[in-house]
This record gives sequence, C-alpha cells and structure tokens, in this order.
Amino acid sequence: MKNLLQNIRSCTLCADQLPLGPRPIVVARPTSKIILLSQAPGSIVHDVGKPWADKSGDNLRDWLGVDEDIFYNPDQFAVVPMGFCYPGRGKSGDLPPMKICAPTWHPELLSKIKDVRLTLLIGKYAQDAYLNSPYKTLTQNVKKFEQFLPKYFPLPHPSPRNNIWQAKNQWFVQEVIPSLKNIIQNLLFFDNRS
Repeated sequence: MKNLLQNIRSCTLCADQLPLGPRPIVVARPTSKIILLSQAPGSIVHDVGKPWADKSGDNLRDWLGVDEDIFYNPDQFAVVPMGFCYPGRGKSGDLPPMKICAPTWHPELLSKIKDVRLTLLIGKYAQDAYLNSPYKTLTQNVKKFEQFLPKYFPLPHPSPRNNIWQAKNQWFVQEVIPSLKNIIQNLLFFDNRS
C-alpha cells in the first residue's frame, strides 16, 4: 500500500491537462473502514494538499457526525477520488475528474483496503462508476439509498453550490442525514468485526 500511494502521489499522467499541475490527493490504509469515493479535489484542497479541507469538507463532516480527528484518521476513512488532481474550473463549477485516474489506480488501491464496511459514493461521477443503479439521477439514487446498503451509500456532493438541491429536497436532511449519521456511528464505534 505504501508504495502504491507513493506511485499515485507522484503520478503525472494528466500533467499537460491540469491548470495547476498535478498534485494527487489520496488517503488510504489496508485497515480503512469507510471509503469516501468522490469527484476530485477542489482548488483549495489542491493548494493545501489536504483532502476535504474546505467548506465542502465541513459540510461532509457534519453530515457524517464526525470531527476532524476521526475524519482524518486513515484507519477510519480512506479518501479515493474519481480524479486525484484538481481538474480546473468550468463555466458552472469545477471540471469533471480526469477519466484516466479511476481505471488506472482504483482497482489496485481498492483491492488493498481489506475490511471495508461502507463506501460513500459522493456525487454523480462516483455513483455512475460504481453503483450499477436502476435509477437515472443522483436524486433518485440518494432517495433510494437503503437499496444500496450495506455496501454503498450514495450522497450528493456536499459543496455549498448544492444548497439549492438541498432546499428542493428537504427529505435529504430530514431522512437521509440521520440514517447516515447512525450508520457511521455504528460502523466506527460499535461494529466489533475483526
């Protein structure tokens, strides 16, 4: 795992397409319990080199009901984006993750995380790649989250840009977030599998 993470962090496959250059962001251990499979780092995360070190991360930690100490403990959470580097800015937000990252690195990386209890599929890119859902939209995936348990839990991206989505979908805060917090607490603190 250590060598693999070093290889990912030194990857330059997309260097000529990245406006800020490559700076792959990934965190994992063979003992990580929960995988955060998300889109790609934003510009703030690129600058500081720490995953979810922005407002989106604050929102995600609130949704999960965990503090930074737990969130940044790689024995608890692995951070595996669909694209490991900041892809740049588009007209309505960040560009999509680079398509080469996931097929190049995910199979080996995910196979080395030995006792995954849950994978959070954060955003449409992760859901399209891993969920094999009968539903066409992120909203439907999130609303029907119980159908994908215990392996996957689909979520919208926690970006403040998605506040409009949350306002239109009050059930997310009322039903999904409490269930998510309960599952995370049980997995982190009460799950005695070994």
